[in-house]
Amino acid sequence: MPSLDDLLHAAVTGVGGTERPGQVEMARAVAHAVDSGEHLLVQAGTGTGKSLAYLVPAVQHAMDTGKTAIVATATLALQAQIVDRDMPRLAEALEPVLGRRPTYALVKGRRNYVCLHKLEGGFPDDDADTLMSVGDVDRAASRLGAEVVRLREWAERTESGDRDELVPGVSERAWRQVSVSAEECLGSRCPMVAECFVERSREAAKDVDVVVTNHSFMAIDAFEGRQMLPEHDVLVVDEGHELVDRVTSTITDELTPGTVRAASKRAGRQSDAAEALDDAATLLESVLEPMPEARLTGIPDALAVALGRIRDVARAAQTELKPQQGEEPDGAKQVARAAVEDLFETAARMLEERELDVVWLSKDPRRGPVLRVAPMSVAMLVRDKVFDERTVVITSATLELGGSFDAVAGTIGLRGEGSPAWRGLDVGSPFDYPKQGIAYVAKHLPPPGGDGAAPQTLDEIEALVRAAGGRTLGLFSSMRAAKEATEVMRERLEDTDIVILCQGEDQISTLVREFAKDPRTCLFGTLSLWQGVDVPGSSCQLVIVDRIPFPRPDDPLASARSQAIARMGGNGFMAVSATHAALRLAQGAGRLIRRGDDRGVVAFLDSRMMTARYAGFLQRSLPPFWPTADRAMVLAALARLDEIAPPVLPVAEPALRGLTGAVAGTSMAVATPATSTTPSAVERPVAEDPPPPASPRTAVTHGHAWTAELDEELRDGVELGLSLEELVESMELPREAVEARLTGLGLEAGRGPTLTFD
Repeated sequence: MPSLDDLLHAAVTGVGGTERPGQVEMARAVAHAVDSGEHLLVQAGTGTGKSLAYLVPAVQHAMDTGKTAIVATATLALQAQIVDRDMPRLAEALEPVLGRRPTYALVKGRRNYVCLHKLEGGFPDDDADTLMSVGDVDRAASRLGAEVVRLREWAERTESGDRDELVPGVSERAWRQVSVSAEECLGSRCPMVAECFVERSREAAKDVDVVVTNHSFMAIDAFEGRQMLPEHDVLVVDEGHELVDRVTSTITDELTPGTVRAASKRAGRQSDAAEALDDAATLLESVLEPMPEARLTGIPDALAVALGRIRDVARAAQTELKPQQGEEPDGAKQVARAAVEDLFETAARMLEERELDVVWLSKDPRRGPVLRVAPMSVAMLVRDKVFDERTVVITSATLELGGSFDAVAGTIGLRGEGSPAWRGLDVGSPFDYPKQGIAYVAKHLPPPGGDGAAPQTLDEIEALVRAAGGRTLGLFSSMRAAKEATEVMRERLEDTDIVILCQGEDQISTLVREFAKDPRTCLFGTLSLWQGVDVPGSSCQLVIVDRIPFPRPDDPLASARSQAIARMGGNGFMAVSATHAALRLAQGAGRLIRRGDDRGVVAFLDSRMMTARYAGFLQRSLPPFWPTADRAMVLAALARLDEIAPPVLPVAEPALRGLTGAVAGTSMAVATPATSTTPSAVERPVAEDPPPPASPRTAVTHGHAWTAELDEELRDGVELGLSLEELVESMELPREAVEARLTGLGLEAGRGPTLTFD
């Protein structure tokens, strides 16, 4: 086996790059961790080339031991970068040195693939009023129907069955007509198992050197022991700052009378327990209705009775719906069984009153009472299930908060008694941050309040955007603030050619591409823009952060975590709220400098960045920009940058993939064509959130969990063409929660049934 340095040199040379000290240091640290079994947390700034720094030692280990290495990312964009660009070029570069071409595959959750058995009518319709339930009587009458017809045609010619290959895409509602969740799948009993895209892709991934997946899939594989990933002893978690949130989302549940009734409807005539489930739903409703909205520090007796009833009836239904030996596979029965199993697990979990679970009740005017449960901490779970029996490398550009790895390490179980051995390493960044970027704090502005932006703050935004000539990414702590700033700036900048785009007006991927193409365009948005948006070059020379992004005061998880730490004698605010804010600020500021020739300003419109007692902690979490509070100097610098700005960089389009995840038209055994590795072919400027969990279990979004029924209500509103404002009003939920869930489901407000997915 060639040495690591030889392999890294061949890889870097093969992709047309140059070796960087941080990249070499990181690659050696990863190789040492793999050899020693000591876990590694490595912070690698943007531009380090960290993908090659972990892929090369991962390939070396896989080829030396015959065991697959797993790489888990948080965003679709990074998955695409690794599979479409990094691995093909790496494989070609290393083949002459290693004697064979390294292999790789992309593995996703079942909901991401078309189900052939469902296409053949093997499962009940998800929507009784869709074309799937009325056949071909009137295709033209429904755009949803047209989408399903196109899905059927695509399914006949696709090699992978992967939704990402479908360009343009289809609405989430249409996709549900051709896909199933892991719980609904018939597995080995499916009559089309031999042709199944999922089974074929996972079979193809068994013997490859590197498997690329996402955090949630990796977590489910580790926690539930489904063995969906190949046997492995090395796991690399890129975008590691997202790991806790992704893990939390996979083990968050909710229960409503509506979900119980929906399960009863699915069970229908197939189970004698269906009627009893309806009765249990009524009982739950009668108990929850008079209860106030609040976190439940204990389960009241009446609620315990209702939950016990749901648990027991669901268990009886499970028994009735269990397939008998020799029985023909039945999709409808499997779907019903998945629904009642989820009821059983959720009710049983709430009754257990686990020490680290947070249970709270919310009231929805349309859905009624909603009971939610989420883990206060996943640290011990991650320690036991992720770090056990394998070497784990966690990497990100933002792991060291406040100048230490301790905050992040604590959230993933690497601190305290019994924690495994680990090492923290910061390999820096090749960028000269003090010369490339300015960190400006508008110290003269009043502290942010709760009644919208102050007039002085809006004046500051206008001055900054005018000076920059557009070229602005505005990151706001709430969707309300982003919308307000958008409306005001559009009015004030009518005398210019500057365009203001706002999140929610189109898909994020579309908005970011428009932003990247036109230097006079600004993009304002919230949470999903704080992380992962990658727009290098002169399109983004100003990043505005409206306020310190602390978690919402009424967020039940954040408040529960803070209170628990305070009870143990710690500083709950610093451990939870300040750490949360530091991570978001570091990610937001990291949007500015993406290449060695990028220049610009990060403007913080929150004077607390300089005046608060925790300001030093937040400042130490940022890239080392040149700091100033000199407004005149900053405006002059932005104007100069606008005058000398080079042309914007080309904007990439999505790439199509085959069965294993390789770029369509190529294979891992054949050199990747040059056209498939050019930035215009495979790079994507957007880091979109992974699809929402496939099962009825859902994530907490801004303190609000979402059931299948609430998601359906959201989809129906989009189908009707409701605007974001109308959706917020009709659902009576916070704007940012609705916006975040729309983004997570890949939906657009105000677009009707003509949605497409890039």
